[in-house]
Amino acid sequence: MHEIRGYCPLCISRCGAISSVEDGRLIGVRPDPEHPTGGSFCIKGRAAPELVHSARRLLHPLMRTRPKGEGDPGWRRVSWEEALSFTAERMRASADRHGAESVVFGVTTPSGTAVADAFGWIHRLAHAFGSPNVLFATENCNWHKDFGSALTFGSNIGVPDFEHTGCMLFWGFNPSTSWPAFAREAARTRRRGARLVVVDPRRVGLAAAADQWLAVRPGTDGILALSIAGEMIENGWYDAQFIAHWSNGPLLVRADNGRFIRGDGDTLMVWDSGRQRPLAYDPASGRYPDGSPERAAFFGDRVVRVRGLPVRCRPAFQCLAERCAQYPPARAAALCGLPEEQIRETARLLHTSGPVSFFHWAGICQQVDATQTARAIGLLHALAGDFGARGGNRRFAAPPLNDIMGLDLLPPERLGMTLGQAERPLGPPARGWVTSRDFARAVLDAEPYPVRGLLSFGANPLLTKPNTPTLVPALRALDFYVHADLFLNPTADDADLVLPVASPWERDGLAAGFQLGERGSAWLQYRQAVLPPMGESRSDTAIVFALAERLGLGDRFFDGDQGAGLRHQIAPTGISLEELERHPEGLPLPLVTEDRPYRRHGFATPTRRLELYSEALLDAGQSPLPTFEIDQLPLSATYPLRLTTAKSPYYCHSQQHALPALRGKLPEPLVELGPELAEREGISEGDWVRIRSAVGSMRARARITAGLAADSLCAQYGWWESCPELDLPDYAIDRFNYNALIDDAGFDPASGSNAMRGYPCAIARDVPTSTPASERGVLP
Repeated sequence: MHEIRGYCPLCISRCGAISSVEDGRLIGVRPDPEHPTGGSFCIKGRAAPELVHSARRLLHPLMRTRPKGEGDPGWRRVSWEEALSFTAERMRASADRHGAESVVFGVTTPSGTAVADAFGWIHRLAHAFGSPNVLFATENCNWHKDFGSALTFGSNIGVPDFEHTGCMLFWGFNPSTSWPAFAREAARTRRRGARLVVVDPRRVGLAAAADQWLAVRPGTDGILALSIAGEMIENGWYDAQFIAHWSNGPLLVRADNGRFIRGDGDTLMVWDSGRQRPLAYDPASGRYPDGSPERAAFFGDRVVRVRGLPVRCRPAFQCLAERCAQYPPARAAALCGLPEEQIRETARLLHTSGPVSFFHWAGICQQVDATQTARAIGLLHALAGDFGARGGNRRFAAPPLNDIMGLDLLPPERLGMTLGQAERPLGPPARGWVTSRDFARAVLDAEPYPVRGLLSFGANPLLTKPNTPTLVPALRALDFYVHADLFLNPTADDADLVLPVASPWERDGLAAGFQLGERGSAWLQYRQAVLPPMGESRSDTAIVFALAERLGLGDRFFDGDQGAGLRHQIAPTGISLEELERHPEGLPLPLVTEDRPYRRHGFATPTRRLELYSEALLDAGQSPLPTFEIDQLPLSATYPLRLTTAKSPYYCHSQQHALPALRGKLPEPLVELGPELAEREGISEGDWVRIRSAVGSMRARARITAGLAADSLCAQYGWWESCPELDLPDYAIDRFNYNALIDDAGFDPASGSNAMRGYPCAIARDVPTSTPASERGVLP
């Protein structure tokens, strides 16, 4: 038996791991206690041997022989030679006839799958080919914490400084199921005495140990954030020095058009209460040309003269305070389903227990007003003045890598052609990421131009993105659709060709930083394969490099030498590939994270300050301050409940339901509901129920729990696979699919994120049918 150190690549946690191999089989994976993330390990990682050796693995390229839409695609085994030639020829033909942008490249999430090993190379292939379009679920996953946050901070939100924080605020984020290493550090931080606030409709994971668990009604998070912020502002519980010197709160906003007052040379203005006059502020340098104000005013309506004309104005901070005041605790409590006093106590706790750190994720981004909700939470944290500071949120120094994404290979004007760019210039299209909705529109209606081909790596949008009625017709209308994966999935049913991908334990991977404190973030690790690829499977990276050669793009891919590509990536670290190979456990780099780096160069925003007030949003036709339409998803007598969803600890997205070790823990789809609602509807524990919305319905087993926001449901998504070893069936996705309840018509105007949480719905006990249990998707 051999034991090989590495890390588990199945999700963002990247937990340090030791893999055991005996007689050519992976027989176990366990945590590596010496790794920065090695003290935690989830059941999905331990089930890796079942994943690697599953009888369902794709082991050979398969070509469709029957028309799309038939139940059986008639898969025919083909050689890699035929598969690669087919793909390259179709791609070239589409580019010649319609332009390279007519080919879309799909990729699954690197946060919840192992595609991170090839994520950059897949993008490089798209960009080298000339296509700006990558079909990716960032709008419903990481966009708002990693990219949309630049509207406020000029960067991503960073991560909590667990070692020094005094209070952690976790909002719409349960690391116990989505980031085990993060959860371990948070629990350790809690044990040493740090306070904890959890905002989540469900009392799960760390919420059970929180000082404040706010069971927010799904979809009202932004209102709650503004209410807490308003309480802090009203009581003076904010860092006035930080707001004055490092936010754009003092900048004067015109009453007539909502823009900052501009003086000579495009300078902005603040009101100096000490000198009782306006002062110019230069955003290009981040300085005051005539000297800093004695005391920058946060409040006060004034009239200042601009180029000889009087202009009514007030500070941006006052605008924020007035917006927050629209949601006093009494009103917010009624809207959010919380006790009024809990809102006040949470504000007090954040004020008295700093430094404050925070994190938010999927619970926020899967809302119809996700951008403004994330902004509201970010502005709440900004009041504490702890962004970038010891104990607050920090962007710890990580090993430097050369960028391989290849955006520089794409002509600048081509990036502007990304699907959805015209509608959402501040959102994912600015980085070349497109939604299923925009993809389907381009295929079926040629808007804004025709899309005729799709090359996808691991994605399954039929189960992991909202119901897009046009998606299946679009997949079937394509001139070609090539899908690379470990397993066939429902989306791949409409592919023309499927390519077998090697499992993460059969390929190499690179991790430059593990996002946990200074030590974890500075850790560089080259994960080496512990097994040869099964059958004829190849790594995603190997497939990309082979296609690049076929397309005449080999010079952009190191002439087909993957090792050379890896050496190029790690060159800035000063660590050789040979040294990484000698240290499979990883190496720490001597990196230092600067405290409050904005003191040296400001924030990477238009005003060089943390942006409480966003002119970029105003320029895009949206509110510069968080604002919320309470009735965007109105309840009714027919649909009186709010719907949300959450990951199970046993599955990630639509994966792993066929693995016996996991399926035995959770054999059937569940929906959680409160005891009062269950009694009202005559539902008992374990009953089959039907959840309905204006869009569709799904079936699930009832689980009754007191740890849930009032008049809310939490249902699971991603169910489709059978598990023959346990005699458990598969599920028809039109009857057991959470996403069938949610349409793609309601989405955030800035990012395109969908209203997958807070959707109006109803529930009732479901009467079993007499359909034979052997039929697909029908349970005994």
